Amino acid sequence: MSSFEVQILGCGSATPTLNHHPTSQVLHIREKLFMVDCGEGTQLQMRKYKVNFSRLSHIFISHLHGDHCFGLIGLISTLDLLGRTGDVFIHAEPSLKPVLQPQIDFFAAHLDFRVHFEEFNPRESAVIYDDRSLKVTTVPLVHRIPCAGFVFEEKQTPAHIIPEMVAFHQIPVKQIAAIKAGSDYVTPDGKIIPNSHLTRPSEPAKRYAYCSDTAYSERIIPLIEGVDLLFHESTFMEQDALKAQKTFHSTAKQAATIALKAQVKELMLGHYSARYNHHEPLLSEAKEIFPNALLANEGVTKKL
Repeated sequence: MSSFEVQILGCGSATPTLNHHPTSQVLHIREKLFMVDCGEGTQLQMRKYKVNFSRLSHIFISHLHGDHCFGLIGLISTLDLLGRTGDVFIHAEPSLKPVLQPQIDFFAAHLDFRVHFEEFNPRESAVIYDDRSLKVTTVPLVHRIPCAGFVFEEKQTPAHIIPEMVAFHQIPVKQIAAIKAGSDYVTPDGKIIPNSHLTRPSEPAKRYAYCSDTAYSERIIPLIEGVDLLFHESTFMEQDALKAQKTFHSTAKQAATIALKAQVKELMLGHYSARYNHHEPLLSEAKEIFPNALLANEGVTKKL
């Protein structure tokens, strides 16, 4: 299985601070690059952490609060200045196009590439991207405006052929594809060689769930159950739970509760309120519920 990595470019909330940039992250999946949210300054973070601009074709926007999308026009303009010709696909709710298209027309009217708006309904779960190696599904979240999370799910690669066994049984090349797909091999004299004797399983496919911004909601649990890594917003500490409730955000403890109930393998906290200078207390609160938790931070790359 090829690499599957989540790289954090920004993990702050609405107000930028000296410690954190607004929300954005990139996923490196089987030599492809996907962006999730594009807060102000995202392109500067890409430069800082040496993210290859030319590999980026698909951008997923969770919702239309500025800290998740103010970086789009700057990024599009920079892609143009870098001589891009390949199209860019922005996956977002329908309200984005009438907001962003006039900016493109004004600031980047003569692009050598097209910007495609791939619209989805944030209030329902649906597959919004599908290729031979990856599927992306939306996760309806509970926020002040329509908002969706995303589950990035690898497709399982075929089993690995054991060369020595292929040579021993003198298996024709034309049979290899079927064996990799799970078929047994029948010798010319009718003997069945089980597939398990001819192949080794490939690495399990990886799943990553991104859930920001949202109030506590157990409705998302079936959609993210068992993922290898869950990024769940933890804007507030438990002492500010009332503030979280009023603003439709989550506490670190609530994020950990979701992780526990969804039986995820690992939890990453992020989208920190600017009121906190240190985030270890958020991590401590989360670990009381779900020990396998960690803090997001700019520049952190997590391999699944």
